[in-house]
Amino acid sequence: MSTYLDYNASTPIDERVLNVMFDVYRNTYGNADNMNHVFGENASQAVDKARLCVADLLGIKKDEVFFTSGATESDNMVIFGLRDYAEKTGKKHIVTTSIEHKAVMEPIKHLENMGFEISYISPDETGRINSEEVINSIRDDTLLVSVMHANNETGIIQPIKEIGEALASTDVFFHIDAAQTFGKLVDELREVKYTFLSASAHKMYGPQGIGVLVMRKKRYKLPPLTPMFYGGSQEHGFRPGTVPTALIAGFGEACKIACDEYSYNLKKYKETKDSIFKILISSGVQYSINGSQEYCIPNTLNIRFIGVNSTALMQQCKPFCGVSNGSACNSSSHTPSHVLKAMGYSDEHADQSIRISWGKDSDLNDFQRLVEIAKLWA
Repeated sequence: MSTYLDYNASTPIDERVLNVMFDVYRNTYGNADNMNHVFGENASQAVDKARLCVADLLGIKKDEVFFTSGATESDNMVIFGLRDYAEKTGKKHIVTTSIEHKAVMEPIKHLENMGFEISYISPDETGRINSEEVINSIRDDTLLVSVMHANNETGIIQPIKEIGEALASTDVFFHIDAAQTFGKLVDELREVKYTFLSASAHKMYGPQGIGVLVMRKKRYKLPPLTPMFYGGSQEHGFRPGTVPTALIAGFGEACKIACDEYSYNLKKYKETKDSIFKILISSGVQYSINGSQEYCIPNTLNIRFIGVNSTALMQQCKPFCGVSNGSACNSSSHTPSHVLKAMGYSDEHADQSIRISWGKDSDLNDFQRLVEIAKLWA
């Protein structure tokens, strides 16, 4: 069996999470929004328990937690949900970065085509944007600032704490895509001031198909978000449709486990990264690292194997090692990474780069084989 080193795309589901979901599928099959009988009440209690687990992980109130299908839907709900408010107030300026995930980039580009003005902040070669550049881009008509916590391709952590502090005293909404750090950088996220936060369960040992949109209250009021869909009062009307109780319960269990184990997991991630560097150095292969490790999450590394086409390398190693050369949403595209391009790297540099991302128990034996192949092809 091949070694999986693409955890930033999706993690395996924790067996403990799976067991909770099996129990719900078998025994808690009522509609959580039907309180006319005990079956619905039991489902509602399971959802409420999970909502509290998400809230505890972030250090927020459970009535600020709204379940979605994942971070992509949550991102879209924020960006498109603020459109009506923007039209009413005349605030049609958005600040974001040139390295965002497509789930943020494409909705914002859609608004740009509809007359919104967008300021795109680019990083330097470290992969990190300058918080002052973001803050200095704020205008009287700025509606929203949207900045990811850590980049999905490079793992570089962005200065969201500094940005959040600067925006806290303003009426500008601040959105964080925390898909890569939710359940990992727990302490950091608990300290950040933000309006919206998006995350997915399947990036932190939970099930695919469930995620969260956090909406922080200000003066006891939720942000003025218009629902994207209509058809029911579920999730307080923000996300109609029967809630997937088993998926939500699994997400809650994943959050509970993360609360207990994130410190241990971070330690394991760092140990694995140290081992990866030892393999790279001892192999003698020509390589460079994309992005500064001073600001990188400990389970991610973006590597350029000099002179080796990344697509060809991945195909050669496919039978025994699963890695990627960027975001899963771009896997069918043959264009160079927009993230590496924004950092100032050439097309050739980007085409020779791969991303590896790992879990708490990842085995590196097959990564050693990948490095040996890269050395032969260089």
